Amino acid sequence: MRVTKIGLRKLWFQVHKWIGLILAILIIPVSLTGSALVWHDPLERIVSPARFATSGTDTLDPIVYAEAAAKALKPGERIATLRMPEEPGDPVIVSAAQVGGGARPGPPVRTNIYLDPPTARVLEVSGSRSGLVMAFHMLHGSLMLPGMGRQIVGWIGVAMAVSCFTGIWLWWPMVGRWTRGLRWKRQPNLDGNLHHLLGFWIAIPLFVLSFTGAWISFPQVFSVFDGAARRGPGPDRAAMMRARPLAAPATSVGDAIARASELAPGKIASITWPTDLQAEWSIGVAAKGPPATVTVADADGAAKLAPRPERPQRQTLARTMRQIHDGNGLPFVWQLIIFVGGIIPAVLAVTGIIMWWRARGWRAKLAQRQKQKAAAAE
Repeated sequence: MRVTKIGLRKLWFQVHKWIGLILAILIIPVSLTGSALVWHDPLERIVSPARFATSGTDTLDPIVYAEAAAKALKPGERIATLRMPEEPGDPVIVSAAQVGGGARPGPPVRTNIYLDPPTARVLEVSGSRSGLVMAFHMLHGSLMLPGMGRQIVGWIGVAMAVSCFTGIWLWWPMVGRWTRGLRWKRQPNLDGNLHHLLGFWIAIPLFVLSFTGAWISFPQVFSVFDGAARRGPGPDRAAMMRARPLAAPATSVGDAIARASELAPGKIASITWPTDLQAEWSIGVAAKGPPATVTVADADGAAKLAPRPERPQRQTLARTMRQIHDGNGLPFVWQLIIFVGGIIPAVLAVTGIIMWWRARGWRAKLAQRQKQKAAAAE
């Protein structure tokens, strides 16, 4: 069977139309939350001002923060990590793990205690899955469906990439120069013109975001391109995340800090408590040179300076794809494109539904007139 240009256009139109109609209810929240998360940190300061209501930039001994956070813990919670402020005005963040209880799907829930650096006063206590920004993360990454949600979002990315390709095909004028497609009044209605022009200008960036989103959702599929198979299996990250902090470490946090300071003098940046899977303290030190990490065995307090890599961490394809998708560390122009690229798909979904509904009514009226003509002819 010979495939004609018109026949192929009709095929791509059906694919494009039904992707938009079927997935519109999912594309809209995924796109809008992705747009908002481009500027995650400023957004978090706006929606959660209490945790950033610090009174200054002076800091105390990390032990003071650990003691203050311990008083805010609920029964069954144990401190897992402590992170000192990274930027002026940031709080000290202590994360606590819940020990016991049934296992939930997805990453384990943590309790985050936000402390005022100069006073160790508790600013806010919240769960790691609570708050508007975290809700945006869960909606964008997994539609708030633990387990299968990540795969669903990945297939939405694949479908949107196909929609970008078919949209460009349908946008391309069938006769004349391609610049004719840039005209505003290709359709008699505002929604139709918006759909055609916005779809054209966002098609390539949206394809990139869709493709990188699918890569992030299916790391096991794309790992072969990153050399992961040759490197061999790494540590079980999920198991490490679910490790339980020890109830009564043999080495106190004060002793662990003292041992770490002997090997790497400098300001303490972070502390990770020993767990049932890795019975050692991990102390991050902001030294004068490159940041250092000191591990302190909990059993005997033996400290060891973690070897610094001889060369910077390799920029893998997986990291590159995530950086492109999130915009972290990239120029403001690309971040702005990502922001707009999250809003426009929602507009395209709405205008596409309006166009489909109008065409549906137009076809119904046409069929009714044809019936009336046929009845009059008889």
